[in-house]
Amino acid sequence: MRRTAYAVLVTAVLQVTELAGQVSAPLTEDGPVSGGVEDLFAAPDLLSITIAGPFKTIVKDREDEAPYRPATLTYQTSDGSAITIDFHIKTRGNFRLQRKTCGFPPLRLNFEEASIDGTVFAGQEKLKLVTHCQDGRSEYEQYVLQEYLIYRAFNLLADLSFRVRLLHVTYVDTEEDRDTLTRYAFLIEEEERMAIRNGWTLLDVPMVSPYELDQTQLSLVEVFQYFVGNTDFSMFRMHNAKLIGDAAGPVFPIPYDFDFSGVISARYAKPDASLPIRNVRQRLYRGICRPQEELDVAIQAFNANRDAIYEMYRGQPALEEKSLERSLEYYDKFYETINDAGKVRRDMVRNCREA
Repeated sequence: MRRTAYAVLVTAVLQVTELAGQVSAPLTEDGPVSGGVEDLFAAPDLLSITIAGPFKTIVKDREDEAPYRPATLTYQTSDGSAITIDFHIKTRGNFRLQRKTCGFPPLRLNFEEASIDGTVFAGQEKLKLVTHCQDGRSEYEQYVLQEYLIYRAFNLLADLSFRVRLLHVTYVDTEEDRDTLTRYAFLIEEEERMAIRNGWTLLDVPMVSPYELDQTQLSLVEVFQYFVGNTDFSMFRMHNAKLIGDAAGPVFPIPYDFDFSGVISARYAKPDASLPIRNVRQRLYRGICRPQEELDVAIQAFNANRDAIYEMYRGQPALEEKSLERSLEYYDKFYETINDAGKVRRDMVRNCREA
């Protein structure tokens, strides 16, 4: 399909979506999202919580639309007071929802406004919780920390990004069948609230031409995916990406879900069979073809933030030395490439995709 045809398709889809009321309307600072979003996701410090619920049942809920189960969440305030919140919890996800992938699935937390008013969760509603996946393998907690740091790295590069909050979660099974365990996890900012924070709306578009997206943001996203070694995304079909913006433009892609990244190199991660790489540790640039000067703008952003990204990794105390060294060595190779004009042409420009 030619670019002009894509433009007609995207414009029509956006207009129909807006008329149907499926494009989220922006909320003002006086609306229900004020305060709480910033309180939870602005702080970089670790938040320790306890979730008590029927986990024997929950971990068996592997269907696409699993039911919500009643649970409680408890945390301590800065003065040592314990706050307990009644909420509901369910399994979620696709690949990590499969039992063969994760014995402990990813979760979604669903809060009611009245139960969280005045708490650190005030203003939230439905939050994704990225969990440790496997109880008995310590490297899976390292995967959680590494994916959390990937989100934080993109935060350094772009405000148009999902914020995250690192947690230490103690899971208590109220059915008394599973052992209590404590693992790292992190929460991801809600899609609509991320859009509102940036002054835009969340757009529901199943397919779009990359040329109809904001090119500065798109170039940054594509180089970022190359930076972390992720090929599990599509800017055509919005796979592991969300769109925010305006129906009349501009439209910005926001990436998420990085567990297949080469910098993590999870046990279960494999590249798509159609790609010319043997494992996820091998980088493959999947950006669209663009003028060199546009690519250079993204490259400059990575060079400007290199020290901050490395320092953030070094400052994460729970990240094991082996994981830290392996991650920074992987990033070193990226920086060797982007600061060598010949390697940029060979590894990025020549591998660009015609949309």
